[in-house]
Amino acid sequence: MAEAADFQGMSPSPARRWLLRTGALFAGAPLLAGLLQLPAAPHAEAAPTAARADATGSSTVEVSLDSLSPSVPTDGDTVTVSGTVTNKGKQTVTNAHVGLRVASAALTSRSAIDDAVKRTGFDQFADGTEVGGKYVEQFSKLTPGVAQPFTISVPVKELDLGSDGVYQLGVSLSGQTTATPYKHVLGIQRTFLPWQPDEAGTKTKTTYLWPLISTTHLTAETGPGERQTPVFLDDDLAKEISAGGRLEQMLTLGKDLDITWVIDPDLLASVIAMTDSYRVRSADTTVAGRNQAVAKEWLAELETAVQGEEVIALPFADPDLASLAHNGKTVTGSLSRLKDATDVASDTVENILRVEPDGDFAWPVNGAVDPSIVKVAISAGADKVIARSDSLQESRSLSYTPNAARPVGGGTTAVVADARLSTAFRGDLTKAENSTLAVQKFLAQSLMTNHQTNKQRSVVIAPQRMPSASQAQTMAQALTALQEGAWSQSQELSAAAAAKPDPAANTRIPSASAYPSSLRKQAQPKSAFEEIQSTQVGLDRFKVILSDRSRVVTPFGRTMDREMSTSWRGRSVEAAVYRNNVKSYLDTLTGQVRLIEKSETKLSGRSATIPVTVQNNLVQGVEDLRLRLTSDAPKRLEIGDKAFAEQPVDISGGHSESVKFTTNAAVNGRVNVVAQLYTADGEKYGAPVTFTVNVTEITPTVMLVIAGGVLLLVLAGFRMYTQRKRAAALLESEGTAPADNSAEGVSPDEDPNTEAASLVHTPEKESPVKPGADPPEHASDPAPDTAPESADPSGTGERVDR
Repeated sequence: MAEAADFQGMSPSPARRWLLRTGALFAGAPLLAGLLQLPAAPHAEAAPTAARADATGSSTVEVSLDSLSPSVPTDGDTVTVSGTVTNKGKQTVTNAHVGLRVASAALTSRSAIDDAVKRTGFDQFADGTEVGGKYVEQFSKLTPGVAQPFTISVPVKELDLGSDGVYQLGVSLSGQTTATPYKHVLGIQRTFLPWQPDEAGTKTKTTYLWPLISTTHLTAETGPGERQTPVFLDDDLAKEISAGGRLEQMLTLGKDLDITWVIDPDLLASVIAMTDSYRVRSADTTVAGRNQAVAKEWLAELETAVQGEEVIALPFADPDLASLAHNGKTVTGSLSRLKDATDVASDTVENILRVEPDGDFAWPVNGAVDPSIVKVAISAGADKVIARSDSLQESRSLSYTPNAARPVGGGTTAVVADARLSTAFRGDLTKAENSTLAVQKFLAQSLMTNHQTNKQRSVVIAPQRMPSASQAQTMAQALTALQEGAWSQSQELSAAAAAKPDPAANTRIPSASAYPSSLRKQAQPKSAFEEIQSTQVGLDRFKVILSDRSRVVTPFGRTMDREMSTSWRGRSVEAAVYRNNVKSYLDTLTGQVRLIEKSETKLSGRSATIPVTVQNNLVQGVEDLRLRLTSDAPKRLEIGDKAFAEQPVDISGGHSESVKFTTNAAVNGRVNVVAQLYTADGEKYGAPVTFTVNVTEITPTVMLVIAGGVLLLVLAGFRMYTQRKRAAALLESEGTAPADNSAEGVSPDEDPNTEAASLVHTPEKESPVKPGADPPEHASDPAPDTAPESADPSGTGERVDR
């Protein structure tokens, strides 16, 4: 009778409808017993037992619910649903129609909503009867594999909704096939209809976090010159902030909602870097970025949107608190790095957006906490930790959702986000059906939370960190409906954190063993933090020699924050590559200040000077460096007056300097000498240069003198030879022969004076003959070897004694 009344357009009261259905159920009990022994009736819908028997056939047709409007109907509204039906079977479905079904009573709990989502197949008791009448859409046939659209509009009053609450709404297709030639349900899709036509006596205070977070995009590299042109890993950030991009949608949708903005300062720093000249990696080189206008527009819109709104600043680059707590806190410098990322966060946001953010919140991934995570968050300066109710769970004895805020000891407040509401918009929401179902389920859970108790409570919703564009659109659609609804009012996160804790709420942080294993597997390993610390050590050694440290310290410091980012979860290979590139780039810069290699150096003499060249290929000057030259054998070769000597090194950018050291050698031979740069605090800088010094007594000057002397001797001998040849030629030309010594019985060859007389002039012996007298003509007197001296000039060809 109830179904007949509905078909005739009658609208019985909810109580009357419930009585009619209940009465029909009990009245039909004897009949059901008889039907169990009979063949199935042609119209299974009229027989609940037959409907159950045919439940396996309720998946023959796929029903897709693509839209439901309005999401939260009220008195006088018309509910319109649209979607498609697709025959998934092998037989054609005939005499088919799509209709709406509303459960006879509102759901009673949040878990009942979960159960309804999980249920498959058709059950008339749970799915209710069809509204029917003119509120159906007919199909003469449904061909296998062919999707056909439908749209049904039903006035709210025809749905016979009872008291305020959440109702299950089913969209079903009924028809028949040759195998089952009677009309029955062949497919159904379920959703929920929140029903709160009047203002709720007590409204839930709802806080919705709206995260603006991205993956790491900036590298540590910067270009030369004062501008220090930044270098990006890729141009993906430009796509995210461009029209239709993920972050563009988050901004465009968020500015029209009552939300709390949660911002990673690194995102702002990256976008601001795009507003001027920037470079993008491309294979082994970089290319000029061209999205400055897009970056400026997005930042300007964001600055306008956040004015007067609550803004939460996460630590710079959104560090992974859980990874730090579980794997990084024992690595030197890791907690200091987190503290530094926290300290710079608020200033970064304020300088760019011109709003003062709240930097006292920590947000572990998925709100999963344990004692070590809370301690790490506190160590960085946070006194409020955003957790989630599937981590910090309530006792089963608590029948309602308590206030989000609760003290967890040490002056720290855990702000526990609702897990069901926070995870409502995950998965692929590009499909209209998925988006519609997500919205309705979210609204149903929110309304059911409000109906749990008359106490006013504060509920926090913390969605995934980086919603896709479609997820953001679905979130915005749900929030718009919620904020226009009659059971919720918006509240800022700081107010939710300051709300009076519920005395029945759980305040005990779960143990480390309760931390989800799936999240633990995604955490960055200890080795990652050790690599980060290694980079920090290298940076500390490098920065002390720079004349302008900010050019290096700031970009590398922020890059090491990015190496700890939560965004690396699930991307361990990419994270390792990023860390390696950062370290390699630092090593490259450090290597720009180096010693020039030397070949073997010869040291002649006991004391000499050895030059060592230091090269600075950086664009800025270096200072506070010291060059130490050390002898491996100081007893043989001293540098200065001991085993080593040091000299200060200050070199302007792009220059080299030759540093000279005085050495003293004790013995000859080879000695190895090591040149090493040191920082002002005594730390070695760069690789040493080892070369050999070969000590010898013969100096270059001595070698020149010896060579000159040998040359003179050669020249003298050559001259004597040429003079002799010339003298012999002269005697031949004058017809003069050597004196005949045969009379003395001596042959010319045996006369020892013959050869000498021909080369050397011999002086005359004093004679007893008076001056002016003629010499005697005695045969035994030797003939003079020269003509008598004359005062006249020598004739041509005459030999002159020189």
